[in-house]
Amino acid sequence: MRNKFYTLLVALVLYSIGSFAQEDKKTDSIRVNQYGQEVNFQPLTGEAQDGILKFTSADKSYSIWMDNRVQFDGAMFSNNVLNPIGNGVTIRRARFAMKAILWENWYGEIDLDFSGSATELKDAYVKYTFDSGDWNIKAGHFKESFGMETTSTSRYLTFMERSLPSEFDPSRHLGVQINHSADKYLLTAGIHFSTVGDIEEVTFTQDNNKDNGIDDGYSLTGRAVFIPINDADKVLHLGIAGTYRTPKVDLEVPNSYRFSTRSHSGINRKKYVDTDDILNVDNNTMVNFELAGRYKGFMFQSEYKLNTVNRTDDLDAIKFDGFYVQAAYLLFGGHHNYNAEEGEFTRVTRGKEYGDLEVALRYDFVDANDFDNEIYGGSAEGYSFGLNYHFNPNVKCMLNYVYNNNDRYANGKYKLFVGEDINGDLTKDPAEVVYTKGNGGDDFGMVSFRIEIDF
Repeated sequence: MRNKFYTLLVALVLYSIGSFAQEDKKTDSIRVNQYGQEVNFQPLTGEAQDGILKFTSADKSYSIWMDNRVQFDGAMFSNNVLNPIGNGVTIRRARFAMKAILWENWYGEIDLDFSGSATELKDAYVKYTFDSGDWNIKAGHFKESFGMETTSTSRYLTFMERSLPSEFDPSRHLGVQINHSADKYLLTAGIHFSTVGDIEEVTFTQDNNKDNGIDDGYSLTGRAVFIPINDADKVLHLGIAGTYRTPKVDLEVPNSYRFSTRSHSGINRKKYVDTDDILNVDNNTMVNFELAGRYKGFMFQSEYKLNTVNRTDDLDAIKFDGFYVQAAYLLFGGHHNYNAEEGEFTRVTRGKEYGDLEVALRYDFVDANDFDNEIYGGSAEGYSFGLNYHFNPNVKCMLNYVYNNNDRYANGKYKLFVGEDINGDLTKDPAEVVYTKGNGGDDFGMVSFRIEIDF
């Protein structure tokens, strides 16, 4: 009898241990989020992909990675100027971004910049890619599909600053955009609204809504790219983009348009070319033509932009334009990679393990004058020479020399000197400049450098 009791007791103990083990195993297969809900889970494998930390699930349905950037810049300017410019150094960009792929088809991104000692929202959007892989749609805050140079990320720019006419490009705005890409072409179309990039624009948006009850404007933007040649050695890129834009609620002055740009520098804060606020604006339209390509270690890229500002009350339309052309060559056997899905050049592939040296030239011009309509925003041109050393996929150094040539109307809304008057005194009025035609304006050279790391 006693033996039967011990046998039964042992059986009960073993059953209890087995039950606890099964319960532990069951518990180990359950995850609960911070809101108390059971959730699915899967292990992630971490790896560094050319210095970018990325975590991915075994079935590739989920990935998350960081995409950060620091650009340390310095610049020195010539002393022979009408308006003194201070030499200096700065953090041009300090970007922190998180990007993720979820459930295979969904993509999310948030990108912030801290370089101005204030947080500025860059990208924040969701994208869905259809199973075919050649169609996707995205919504949020991102760059409109206008301007090959502008849509290219700053980490892969050939020169430290984008060209003067690139300031025509709309860049980032709230909106929805659909994209279709194939082997030989790329098509995009989107509707866009105001921007939420920096605090000043956000404040204008909120004040115009609260105080004036102004509706948000809208933009219709599209781009078509034809890529007849795209192989290991050669690329030929032909593109056209257009946009129709009504005045946005993020403007300081409602129903206006203003164009202004700095001169190839994030350190020199003067805006020589500046139209000031053009009033009674109904809409503005822009068209952009792109021609680019590469052959082995050589690449070239060019764009022409025409900007038409249409006004109310039967006022004549105002026209501005600009263009740039640039070329670069990698001396140690590397090449420039091209992304057909975005229609732009991306990271350089180095020719040597220890790096590659890139030599680049650019000419750019912008004209914000419309003499027939008495708009004197100024015109400017830049002659740029660049040396870029690519140490590895994450680190590069850039050295730029730029000669800036401003005309006599590039006076920053009558804030800057543009020449001498009949008495030999400096004047901000282009009508008083006694220099012969074409010799007015503040012209200067500058040398700048950048040390960049992407991680």
